[in-house]
Amino acid sequence: MLDKPTRLEEVNPADYDAVVIPGGHGLMQDLAVNPHIARVLAAMLPDPGKTVAALCHGLAAFLPAGAPDGSWLFRGRRMTSFIDEEERQAQLADHAPWLLETRLRQAGAVFEGGPAWSSHVVVDGNLITGQNPASAEAVGEALLKAPA
Repeated sequence: MLDKPTRLEEVNPADYDAVVIPGGHGLMQDLAVNPHIARVLAAMLPDPGKTVAALCHGLAAFLPAGAPDGSWLFRGRRMTSFIDEEERQAQLADHAPWLLETRLRQAGAVFEGGPAWSSHVVVDGNLITGQNPASAEAVGEALLKAPA
């Protein structure tokens, strides 16, 4: 299965119960503007039988996802991601074109950051988000408890 993974362009959201987006700064360049991840998220998030989960910088993939009314799909949803303070402490903020926490807040997220570098997870219905790498295990546990 891993020898020939499915291309994002070919993913049929109906075939999956959940999507999990890992972290990494690369996502802030690639998935933050990707129409294919937007399509997958737009199909899955409104379905209470499906789960959307993301960790750390993975929430950058949420940014291109629009709702049918033209608004941002995640507007008003509770979430967390790598916080701006962690970017500053890691000395990455000055090199980033934008900071994720700030962009999510500007887009309309109800952002709930925890203490820097600690495990922090926010569950809002079928949306599970983790703040940083320390949150990975707790995101996985929340995903296992999800109804999907």
